[in-house]
Amino acid sequence: MRLTLNLATHPLENKRAFLVVSLFLGVVEILALIILSHSVYVSWTSSRKLRAEIAEYQQQIRADRQRQQELRSFFQTPRATKVLNRAAFLNSLIDDRAFPWTKVFMDIEQTLPPGVRVVSISPTLENDRAKVTLVVGADTDQNLVKFIQALETSKVFSGVQVEKERYPEQSKSADKVLVALTVWYETT
Repeated sequence: MRLTLNLATHPLENKRAFLVVSLFLGVVEILALIILSHSVYVSWTSSRKLRAEIAEYQQQIRADRQRQQELRSFFQTPRATKVLNRAAFLNSLIDDRAFPWTKVFMDIEQTLPPGVRVVSISPTLENDRAKVTLVVGADTDQNLVKFIQALETSKVFSGVQVEKERYPEQSKSADKVLVALTVWYETT
């Protein structure tokens, strides 16, 4: 018969379960460390590319702002201002020449009642529409009202506004009333 005696001061403990659990948790932690390290590396490389692109865009913005400032200072020189003013003047002349005068006169003729005459016409073009200032003379108020109503019901004229009304002296003019109107005219 064999007897086992433990001569140690503490009894023998079985630590196998602790070691297995510790080994398993260590392997899981190492796998988690590898996965997280890989995701950090991927994130770092992609953000590095983004930072490089952002830096490139910021440099381009600085260059564009500098170029814009140079152009702004160039266009503020007296010589450039003179050329820009001349170009604006020539463009206004071209716009005036592009105004469909014949069509406007035909459309006004259709709305003009007897006893009313157009004294002056002054158009300005804005986005395929013309703002036309008319000075109209009439022999009676009723004829003038008929003309304004005809303009309001017209397909090509809109936004009729009476700006001024004046009653000239009889000896100077055949018109008993002069009215300044602004209307929108569709040029298309």
